[in-house]
Amino acid sequence: MPDWFKEAIGGAGGEAPTLDTICSRLVLSWVAGFFVAGVYTVGLGRRKDESATLPTTLVLLTIVIAMVTLVIGNSVARAFGLVGALSIVRFRTVVEDTRDTAFVIFAVAVGMAIGAGYGLLGFVGMPAILFAALIMRYGVHDTAARGTRGTLSVKIGLGLDPETLLGTILSQHLTEQRLVGSSTAKQGAAIELNYQVRMRPSGSAFALVADLNRIEGVQGVELRGS
Repeated sequence: MPDWFKEAIGGAGGEAPTLDTICSRLVLSWVAGFFVAGVYTVGLGRRKDESATLPTTLVLLTIVIAMVTLVIGNSVARAFGLVGALSIVRFRTVVEDTRDTAFVIFAVAVGMAIGAGYGLLGFVGMPAILFAALIMRYGVHDTAARGTRGTLSVKIGLGLDPETLLGTILSQHLTEQRLVGSSTAKQGAAIELNYQVRMRPSGSAFALVADLNRIEGVQGVELRGS
């Protein structure tokens, strides 16, 4: 086998992990990714139609992070190089539930642990995360407030003040509202605002959408449940 080919697949100076190590850690990260996705689904009580993509993302992310950790190894230079390369990646997806972010970080931590050879740490941490999620789900989160949660998207004309335009109607129908994203729409002629909201227990989603549509300056309304 040519030396250049050996160097290309085996790294420089014999620093690369062996094939057995690579395969075992990637398989372990694949298994761990499914466990992470399972903890997410059970811990948050999400139905399949409510979390169609994030469990898949958690599985893939665990494997990718394990690969990244294997690539870095003990090299500080490679670590800084990967940080620089990944810094150009930008994501515009709105996170509808902040707890989803915690599980993304959880998948990263498990992937790093397995890639660095601390697989036991990743698997031991899973019951702890599941236990904490279940406590927050049944003991704190669901008793803090009642009412249907969802994501509200409203398009308003450019130059209008959202608080002045929408504030009264939103306070009438919602117990909780939080702006999670904004972007231009209709080729820059409008602004689309994305809110994470919680309806009042006796509130009506139809009434909320109808009242918002009656406001002059509102160009579109969409309410998605979660």
